[in-house]
Amino acid sequence: MNESRHARLHRATSETDITLALTLDGQGRSDVDSGIGFFDHMLTALAKHGGFDLELKAKGDLHIDGHHTVEDVGIVFGQAFRQAIGDKRGIERFGHALVPLDEALCEAVVDISGRPYLAWNVVFPREKIGTMDTELFEEFFRAFAMSAHIALHLTCKSGTNAHHIAESGFKAVARALKVAVSHDPRSAGAIPSTKGVL
Repeated sequence: MNESRHARLHRATSETDITLALTLDGQGRSDVDSGIGFFDHMLTALAKHGGFDLELKAKGDLHIDGHHTVEDVGIVFGQAFRQAIGDKRGIERFGHALVPLDEALCEAVVDISGRPYLAWNVVFPREKIGTMDTELFEEFFRAFAMSAHIALHLTCKSGTNAHHIAESGFKAVARALKVAVSHDPRSAGAIPSTKGVL
């Protein structure tokens, strides 16, 4: 097991340059700068409600659009999550959360399975929130799930306000991840799988 449950990564391409540090057993502190204001707001909520400490500095080709930056942050965040979780001994593995924000209600279900998958059932009533394209939320969570090697289901059960839907979704994922990475005191450090490996 990675006792510190911490990872620091740097990834540079011709499109983005990203440095990210993640501590799973944190205090919900964050220092985030992606260059996209609303995305920063969502990542801050993810750290706060997941109990993670998150530092992020991303420079991307925002003169084109936000796609490369958002997707690549998802990749690096997923890689850091996978590294920090270590061999998965003693974790709960599964997490589930329903989180409301006024009229919006989102449900997130997580399995730290080693089998990457995203089931996305979220529809936004408008194409942008601030400067961020709402279609990029799916790209972020897909990149995260694929790189973290987790199965993630996110469903919006109700909502009419795009900001509320996005924030409810990020908070639901945060709460589900918080449960999934937590230690099961009855497991005696075992791998949470009948196969003995994840």
